[in-house]
Amino acid sequence: MPVCQICHKTWSWKQTIKKSFTLDTGMNCPYCGEKQYVTTKTRKITALITFAVPVIMLVNLFFGASLVFLFLLIGVVFLFFGTYPFYMKLSNEEETIW
Repeated sequence: MPVCQICHKTWSWKQTIKKSFTLDTGMNCPYCGEKQYVTTKTRKITALITFAVPVIMLVNLFFGASLVFLFLLIGVVFLFFGTYPFYMKLSNEEETIW
């Protein structure tokens, strides 16, 4: 679970998911209110997992519609949201990807 770099309190799974749906790059800590940013490493891992959804959809398109691919797609989405808070890391400053 992510830990605030200022107050060192661990966010809950529910708080992490809720804060992840903001359009702002920073997320305010639910305990101290200071702005925290997702690390570059976490964003890269998230991008790789997010890339799996269109790949599964393309494979489904080329090989015909199948319930197996539909369940695989739904499983990947649930797996992503279920595990995201466990590998998410925070930093005090916004890091650049490059």
